[in-house]
Amino acid sequence: MKKYTLALSFCLLFSIIAFAQDSKVFDQMTMQSKILNMERKYAIYLPPGYETSQRSYPVLYLLHGAGDDQTGWVQFGEVQHIADKAILEGKSTAMIIVMPDANTGKRGNFNDINNEWRYEDFFFEELMPEVEKKYRIKSEKKYRAIAGLSMGGGGTFFYAMHRPDLFSSACPLSASLRNSTFEEFNQGLQTNKTEVKNTDNLEGYYDRHSALRQIELNEVEAMKSVKWYFDCGDDDFLYEGNSLVHIAMKKKDIPHEFRIRDGAHNWTYWRTSLPEVLSFVSDTFRQK
Repeated sequence: MKKYTLALSFCLLFSIIAFAQDSKVFDQMTMQSKILNMERKYAIYLPPGYETSQRSYPVLYLLHGAGDDQTGWVQFGEVQHIADKAILEGKSTAMIIVMPDANTGKRGNFNDINNEWRYEDFFFEELMPEVEKKYRIKSEKKYRAIAGLSMGGGGTFFYAMHRPDLFSSACPLSASLRNSTFEEFNQGLQTNKTEVKNTDNLEGYYDRHSALRQIELNEVEAMKSVKWYFDCGDDDFLYEGNSLVHIAMKKKDIPHEFRIRDGAHNWTYWRTSLPEVLSFVSDTFRQK
């Protein structure tokens, strides 16, 4: 009986190892951007079975924080190990995970105030079409999700606010959602000696990049068409901004999950967030 149990354990262990090795991560993929006039990098996770199947997969766009690049979630976030385990345990459906680099040329997920550096346009007009054509991705709202941490958490929130027609779910983690007044925003530009070529665009740019203003201005039904999941540590310096967004969405009756857990602004926290994100977005991918 012991020999049988031992043999069964070895078979199970072998199956888990084989399963894990079946997924693939490439963290130095490149594409040419006409909008940014440069080559851009991205990382991609291909789930177990991708190379031997002909099926198409849902996609999660996973954004990194300030100071990292497309390798952040691979190296520090352990995305391959976490995704493999979640899929094996049935907590996540098999999906493709795309991790773009937002830290080359200029840091950030948005167009600049003069619309000369157009990273957000690159993301929607070039990156998404490129990867969804190159890989077997289901390019429908229902099968597309977005998540990210810190700077990438802010990117996640605003991308889903700007294009709710594209994402079934959005998961901002420890999101950079500072909510300055318009006067504070304007003063910040002056302090940083940012040249604004057309001051008529200032207020519109502020509205587009202020979390509370987006909730105030955007159509409620459009915001409700996205399933939201917020997660922030109780010792995180971005706790207040995330809490204000939670309160504003509650007042608008916009359904969303809001988690405050023990933790700070670090990878230890985000590695525990990722399994929950994979489970949450999978619920939007699966047929009810």
